Amino acid sequence: VSFILFLIQNLWIGAMNPRGSNRTTILPSKNQTKLANGETEVHHRPKRGWIWNQFFVLEEHMGPEAQYVGKLHSNSDKGDGSVKYILSGEGAGTIFIIDEVTGDIHATKSLDRERKTHYVLHAQALDRNTKEALEPKSEFIIKVQDINDNAPKFPDGPFVAMVPEMSEVGTSVLQVTATDADDPTYGNSARIVYSILQGQPYFSVDPKTGIIRTALANMDREAREHYTVVIQAKDMAGQVGGLSGSTTINITLTDVNDNPPKFPQKNYQLYVPESAQVGKPVGKIKANDEDLGINADIKYSIINSEGANMFSISTDRDTREGILSLKKPLNYEKKKSYTLHIEGMNTHVDPRFSYLGSFKDTATLKITVGDVDEAPVFSMDYYIMEVYENAPIGTEVGTVTAQDPDIKNSPVRYYLDIKEEGERYFKIDESHGIIRTIQPLDREDMPWHNITVMASDVDNPSLLSHVPATVQVLDVNDNPPEIATQEEGIVCESSRPGQVIQTVTAMDKDDFANGQRFSFALPSHLPVNPNFTLKDNEDGTASIIARRRRFSHLTQELYELPIVVWDNGEPSLSGTSTLTLRVCPCQRHGRVRMCQGEAFLSSAGLSTGALIAILLCIVILLAIVVLFITLRRSKKEPLIISEEDVRENVVTYDDEGGGEEDTEAFDIIALRNPAAAEELKFRRDVRPEARQHCGPPRTCQSPALELDEVDVHEFIKQRLVEADTDTSVPPYDSLQTYAYEGQGSPTGTISPLDSPGTQSEQDYNYLDDWGPEFQKLAELYEEAESEIMT
Repeated sequence: VSFILFLIQNLWIGAMNPRGSNRTTILPSKNQTKLANGETEVHHRPKRGWIWNQFFVLEEHMGPEAQYVGKLHSNSDKGDGSVKYILSGEGAGTIFIIDEVTGDIHATKSLDRERKTHYVLHAQALDRNTKEALEPKSEFIIKVQDINDNAPKFPDGPFVAMVPEMSEVGTSVLQVTATDADDPTYGNSARIVYSILQGQPYFSVDPKTGIIRTALANMDREAREHYTVVIQAKDMAGQVGGLSGSTTINITLTDVNDNPPKFPQKNYQLYVPESAQVGKPVGKIKANDEDLGINADIKYSIINSEGANMFSISTDRDTREGILSLKKPLNYEKKKSYTLHIEGMNTHVDPRFSYLGSFKDTATLKITVGDVDEAPVFSMDYYIMEVYENAPIGTEVGTVTAQDPDIKNSPVRYYLDIKEEGERYFKIDESHGIIRTIQPLDREDMPWHNITVMASDVDNPSLLSHVPATVQVLDVNDNPPEIATQEEGIVCESSRPGQVIQTVTAMDKDDFANGQRFSFALPSHLPVNPNFTLKDNEDGTASIIARRRRFSHLTQELYELPIVVWDNGEPSLSGTSTLTLRVCPCQRHGRVRMCQGEAFLSSAGLSTGALIAILLCIVILLAIVVLFITLRRSKKEPLIISEEDVRENVVTYDDEGGGEEDTEAFDIIALRNPAAAEELKFRRDVRPEARQHCGPPRTCQSPALELDEVDVHEFIKQRLVEADTDTSVPPYDSLQTYAYEGQGSPTGTISPLDSPGTQSEQDYNYLDDWGPEFQKLAELYEEAESEIMT
């Protein structure tokens, strides 16, 4: 085939170049003239031509010998071999070779136009002997001649396309484009024609543009959804011998609403127990639609009144089922079956397909109501009863009735809900439902009672029904009226006879019918009140009127006025209330000037709020003073004044002694009894116990009289040694002072330091032995002790 193409190519080149354009062409110069017949007239001194046209070489040459390209020739070549031709440039010496003597050019390799379309070379003619250039270096081009060696290709295949079902013939689906690497400017190698290899008779393709269109009307997605189309692209304008390529297009028909919903069957049956709850689903029904997505959405409805009154239907968006629910309770005893006409209709209808008919369907559903053992049903949903307060125990309040709705009509038992508060006041007859009181009722304590009555079948006590009942306690006139206020009334000292002192009202715990109309009067069994009288205003109020002038709070400050109040109930009740009237000085127009404790505040010009503020300030100041004194007492000054020298320092105490009553400051017994001091060497903070030696009655002696006579100088010296050797004291000298009264008095000391702890244990009779000067003192002590004991 390549050889035949080569021959055809050479023949075509020869036809295009009848005179051999691959040879040197001497173009007209300034010394030549081109005649009208195409010949050239040479003038004197002609100039040789060294200008080259293009050379052509066929691509993909597969012959055994090198392919002849063309010939170089110079006008200086006489054919004696004196001219040497030289070739340089792209591919010179490797792809293209030249005969140095003849100037013939050959291609030694097979060329591919799709890789390189042309080569640029340079030619030169030299004198073989002198090496001089006979012709200047000239540039020329060798163009690779194209052959049809590349098939068309679809770079983007395979393809996926979609088209709506039921589309008209000629509806555009997709455009495909193929490419050919051959030269589109040379021959028909790149001229492509499209054709369909697979997909007929459903689709067609435009031969020139590659547009794929529908070729069959009313293609139904529900019948066939996917199609595979193979398109071929062929070069050489589709002629025999042209190369071709193909691609695949997967076409899917998209859905349109061209199918109405259909119920699988026309009649359905459903069993629903009468105990089914209102609003809860009781069944499902579904119509099928072959379409997809929103085209298959269905709305269900009940089109007959019998079914629409008792049932409702809705659409489940996920399953597209009709969900049937109850609108009202079922009652097997009243109606045992229902017939429903259900319609299913598309919600999105395409008007283009209205000619196919209505997009809806109907079905009949027969519902059978099942009998269920039910709880008793009360005759009313709510009971309101009345009973008078204070009615005798066992008084009938009302009656509730319930009946078993089932066919067997079982007997009913009644109960009161034990959780309700009303059980403390009422009871119910189990067989007849009569409610009675079990204790007296007080309207003023609880005017309404809410109870719950329960009823159950005797045959099935677990089935209970409840009904609320309200008992209103009716009023009887059992509460006497009384004055509404308990506050004191004010009587001005300047009151005049006939002046209204105060207007009083009454109140009654009974209701409006018996307790809101009152009559007032002063007690008839009491003498006439000389100070005040009472006027009934006949509007539920009464006025207290002064009967004299000039009241004085200094003479009498308080007056008590009893008032009798009647109501107009049946029977009428009365009550007596005592109103306290206080006399107070008043300013003009009856304004009270001062009364009781208010006089102090009024005279001082201070209000209650100001007095509270002053007291609060005083409390704060006292708290500050107490805090200051406490902090000052708790402050301790250091025993050592100077920290530099801790030796021979005098410790200063700013405490004042308590005199002879201060028995805790120093133990003076240690001064008079060194033997006892030896035992208290390290416990000087503990006062030694003083023992009394009593003889006959009234002859107790002081311990100081029995102390052994000791040399005081020896005692002080001994104490000094103890102080020097004592390791429990601080490392500084201490000053100890001892006051010694001495001895010699026959009566001993009278200091209270050695006296007994309590006065009740003291016997003062021994003072008589001290002389007449102490008798008076003994009498005084005995009188004081007798008064204390008394």
